[in-house]
Amino acid sequence: MGAAVRSWVSYYGNLVISLACLIAIWYVAAHAVDDAFRFPMIEDILDKITYALMDLHVWRSLYITMRRVTVGVFWGAVIGFPLGVAMGFSKAVMYTIAPFINSLRQIPTMCWVPLAVVWFGLGDGPTIFIIAFQATFNVLLSTVVAVQDISPDYYNAVRSMGAKTLGTITDVVFPASLAGLITGLRVSIGSAWGAVV
Repeated sequence: MGAAVRSWVSYYGNLVISLACLIAIWYVAAHAVDDAFRFPMIEDILDKITYALMDLHVWRSLYITMRRVTVGVFWGAVIGFPLGVAMGFSKAVMYTIAPFINSLRQIPTMCWVPLAVVWFGLGDGPTIFIIAFQATFNVLLSTVVAVQDISPDYYNAVRSMGAKTLGTITDVVFPASLAGLITGLRVSIGSAWGAVV
């Protein structure tokens, strides 16, 4: 527990120090340039941030954005995770689905925007679709890698104890694939902020 607390304090302590150094450098540089149009003062920026945080419209917009990101990443995980487990576990499924997955992955995300608007109309639908589309591939690929990295010794051990295919999936593949799911979610949440615009 002590080591975990020290690690937490070290991480966030370094983060605070870095942020303080950035603010100090910005303050000095902005006053040296002395042109708010080219290089705004840090105190003006902090003042505007404080003003924005007092505006209910900002919080309402933030809620809408968070909802879109959450729903999109959720559906990406719902679709991508089981597909990733199946593709990582079964070569037959991999050879069957991989060509279609690879073909869809090569299409730039922005190319789906007109179709998303036609399919879902204006509003949350197109944005959630784009986020879910990106998240599906992130989660799928991370899960495939996690399943394929499972040591054959684990399969041999569980089969030596009489486990069938379903038992192998529930006792070995599923727990090991959770690491890929978490990695995929982390990547998806990061990319979702770019797609939500």
